[in-house]
Amino acid sequence: MSLSFASINSGSNGNCYYVGNEHEAVLVDAGISCREIEKRMRRMGLDMHKVKAIFISHEHTDHIRGLCTLTNKYQLPVYITDGTLNACRLAIPSRLLHSLSRYPVVQIGNLTVQAFQKYHDAADPYSFTVEQNDFTVGVFTDLGRVCDNLIAYFGRCHAAFLEANYDEDMLINGRYPYFLKHRIRGGHGHLSNAQALDLFLQHRSPRLSHLLLSHLSKDNNDPQLVLDLFAPHRGSTQVSVASRYEESAVFSLGEVEKPVVQMALFPDLTSRVG
Repeated sequence: MSLSFASINSGSNGNCYYVGNEHEAVLVDAGISCREIEKRMRRMGLDMHKVKAIFISHEHTDHIRGLCTLTNKYQLPVYITDGTLNACRLAIPSRLLHSLSRYPVVQIGNLTVQAFQKYHDAADPYSFTVEQNDFTVGVFTDLGRVCDNLIAYFGRCHAAFLEANYDEDMLINGRYPYFLKHRIRGGHGHLSNAQALDLFLQHRSPRLSHLLLSHLSKDNNDPQLVLDLFAPHRGSTQVSVASRYEESAVFSLGEVEKPVVQMALFPDLTSRVG
């Protein structure tokens, strides 16, 4: 059974990521509208009724904007930490809310979802891996820094969405006020292109076949810039950018992929953050 994955949207205007198999799937975050998620999934040939749960990384609007409508329409369980739940007001029945704080490993059919803590300026932020049989897909965005948890889980992945939010020079010389520049690069904001590349170079698995660079800043990054940065080092890993404007291709692990057209394409750890 293959494991498929795709970006429905990635950026400060909204984040939503899909991982699933032939029978069930999960979404990580729902930061664009329910209608837009449905529309994009139809275009991708993905069945919304296969989605069995939504996992929420943190409470910022670009990760939960469409959550209430989507959850209530499809009666989907939401897995969320107690801290994140307390930090946002969700009009979702309590029976659909499940605590990641008490159960950081969740089984959804044949999918095993592992939650782990990360650094970000939110109440209780988490990242996720989704595993099936011998394959692991990681969703790693909104990362203030590279921590031990991130290193360990990234090193397990056959495919990953990895934040490459900003180019250091573009941020420093850009129009953002000083406090916002400090927030972005201060250890609880976002990963730079250089930090993402260093993680990739130092800790990727030799089995990492797909890397989707994610959550790029509209003002402080450029897709071609970061692709050019990774190009000399990608080896056998297919590197692409997850767009802030449209869905990605649907990729699969465990089967031969059909030809696709996509943007900018190059051919028990449950400890606290440390």
